[in-house]
Amino acid sequence: MTLQTPTQQPSRGHTARLRRGAAFALLPLAVACGGGESEDAAERKRVAAVTAAPEAGVVAPAKVEVIAGLTGCTAEIRIEAEELREGQCSTKQGEYRITTFPEERYKVTWLDTAAVYGGKYLVGTRWVVSARPELLEGFRARLGGSVQELRGVGPASSAPFGPTASAS
Repeated sequence: MTLQTPTQQPSRGHTARLRRGAAFALLPLAVACGGGESEDAAERKRVAAVTAAPEAGVVAPAKVEVIAGLTGCTAEIRIEAEELREGQCSTKQGEYRITTFPEERYKVTWLDTAAVYGGKYLVGTRWVVSARPELLEGFRARLGGSVQELRGVGPASSAPFGPTASAS
């Protein structure tokens, strides 16, 4: 008796999740190898990094659902893990992703990994919005945070979901 398994082509989203999954497989190692910063110093940095959302009067960190609501969408949760939660939004404005982290160090590791792709991201305390650059400024007015440009690797680097590296 021969067992047959269905063959399926991985979807674009599935491939992107696999890439992110592979990057996060190294997350514990990257975090463990981080600097020897004391917990008090790390806590002071975390508290100093809290950013108020100007329009909403909300202070980050926030949940994917809260950020999604402030941007006018109901997020479809795509990743639910110890290190992060990611939701995808599809609106008339376009598609974008909202990623939240239980600790600031996970966000820092995520941004280090995303730097390979390059692009612009809206970054707040324990959250990141990945969107086309033209959407980020409007979101920043509602969410707070800062737009950060990450330099990619290679001649045609771009983030897996819209943002591309560009000169400011």
